[in-house]
Amino acid sequence: MKTSSSVAAVTAVGLLALASNAEPIKRTAKCGLPAVQDKALVDSILLEDLLGCAQDLEDIAYSSPRRNRVHGTEGHLNTVNYVQEQLSSLGDYYNIELQEFTTEVTLGSNASLTIAGETVEAGGFSFSNNGTWTDVALVPVANIGCNAEDHPDTLNGAVALIARGDCTFVQKITLAGEKGAIGAIIYNNADVGVAGGTLGGVNDLIPVGGISRADGLRFLEQIEGGTTLSSTGEFWQYIADLTSYNVVASSKHGDADNVLFLGAHSDSVEAGPGINDNGSGSCGLLTIAKQLAKWKTNNQVRFAWWTAEEEGLLGAEHYVNITATSELDKVRLYLNFDMIASPNYVLGIYDGDGSSFNLSGPAGSAEAEKLFEDWYDSEGLPHVGSEFNGRSDYGPFLDAGVPCGGLDTGADGIKTDEEVAAFGGTAGILYDPNYHTARDNVTNLNLEAFETTSRAIAHAVATWGKSWGSFPTRNVTSLTRRLTGASKKYTPYMRTSKHAKKAY
Repeated sequence: MKTSSSVAAVTAVGLLALASNAEPIKRTAKCGLPAVQDKALVDSILLEDLLGCAQDLEDIAYSSPRRNRVHGTEGHLNTVNYVQEQLSSLGDYYNIELQEFTTEVTLGSNASLTIAGETVEAGGFSFSNNGTWTDVALVPVANIGCNAEDHPDTLNGAVALIARGDCTFVQKITLAGEKGAIGAIIYNNADVGVAGGTLGGVNDLIPVGGISRADGLRFLEQIEGGTTLSSTGEFWQYIADLTSYNVVASSKHGDADNVLFLGAHSDSVEAGPGINDNGSGSCGLLTIAKQLAKWKTNNQVRFAWWTAEEEGLLGAEHYVNITATSELDKVRLYLNFDMIASPNYVLGIYDGDGSSFNLSGPAGSAEAEKLFEDWYDSEGLPHVGSEFNGRSDYGPFLDAGVPCGGLDTGADGIKTDEEVAAFGGTAGILYDPNYHTARDNVTNLNLEAFETTSRAIAHAVATWGKSWGSFPTRNVTSLTRRLTGASKKYTPYMRTSKHAKKAY
C-alpha cells in the first residue's frame, strides 16, 4: 500500500484570509459598459498577454521548493493567489469564490526495475500502490490487455508485461490482477521514453511501472522465443493530504439563469511546472476574463480554475457534487480547455455530436462543437475531432447532464501523417513530447496554437455571452451512445485514468 500522511498545506500569503469562508466576494456591478462585440473581444486576445501569464505561472512554480504547482503545495497555492489577484484587479466585474478542497496527493516516488539481471529504465504511475518483488517471472499479456481473454492463467503469481494503448491503465491492471498477477509493467506504444501516467486516485490495484517501447518489445521477443525472464522491482510513492482551492468567478452582468461556464485546471503534476498542462488553459481563460471585463454581456459568464485535476478531476467533481441541481440546471453550456499550446499540436474540438468517436453529449454539446468548427473554418484553419470521453474537468459536468464542449491541442496521443499534412509537425511522436515532464515549460509552448485556440474561446464567450439564439434549452440527460452499433461507450474506466487525455 502507499505511504500516507496528513500534512498541513503551505499557505500562500493572504490566501487563507481571502478563503476564510466559501461565500463569493461581493462587489457593486459596473454600469455603462458597452455590449460585448465578437471581433473586438477576439482581437483583444494578444499573444504577449498569454505568454506573460504563462511566464508568471512558471516563475511561481520555480520559486517554490518543489518547482511545480501540485494541488496543495506552495506552487499551487500561489497559483490560486495569482488568479484571484488578477481577477480582483478588475474591480467590481466578478463575484469571486475560493472553494476549499482537500485530497490525497502524490508528493514523491521511486521506480527501479531489473529484468534478467539487467537494470532497466523505469517510471511510476501516480496512485500506483507500493510494491516490491524479487525474481518473479515476467509474463506477457496478449494484444494490448483490454479484454479479460488477453490475460493468461499463467499470470498467477507473476508480473504482467502489457502494451500501452486503447484502454486505460486501470482497466489493464485490473484484469491482470484478477488473474493473480502481483504487479504489472506497461511498455510504451511510441518511441518517446518510458510509459507513465495516473491511475486517478487511491485504489486497491496491483503495483504498476512503465518502461520504454523498445525495452518492452525486446523482452516480449525474448519470451516468445522461449526465454524465461525474471523480474525484480521496487515501486513506491509518498502520499499526503493537502488542501487547495477552486477559483470561481461569475460576471455580475447577465442573466444568471442562463450561464455560460468555462473551466480549466490550475494544478500541475509533480514532475514539473505544467505550463502547457495546464498553464495554457488557465492563462487562456484568465486573459479572456480580463478582456471581458471591458464589456457587458446579456448572459452571465462564469470562469473556473479547478484544483486537483491531476489527482482525478477532483476539484471539478467537488464543485458539481456540492452545487444544487437547480443551480447546475442554469448552466446552458460548460466549456473545458486543457492543454491548448502543445508543441506538436493539432486543433482539436470535443466531439460533442459523436460523429468522430460515436460518443455524444447532452443536447447542446453538438452545437458547441459546431460553433468552434465554423470559427476555425472562417479563419481557414484545419481542425480534428477530440474524443468526448470525459477525461478532463468536463467529465463531472457530463455526469450531471450538463451540455459540454471544448478545445485542446493534444497530449500523449501519437500524431499521424495525415495530421502532419494538415498542421505540420512530426508524425509518430506525441502531440506534447513534454507531457508530464519537467520540460513542460514556457520554452516548449507552441505559440501559434496558444493564440489561435485562445481567440477561438473568446469567440465563444462573445457569441453566447450576447445571446443563446437557437441553442437548445436545457434538457438534463445522461451521456448517451450514438445508435451506430459501435462498441465504444462512456464508462468509469474512461474517467479513472488520464493515460490519453486527448486521443485522436
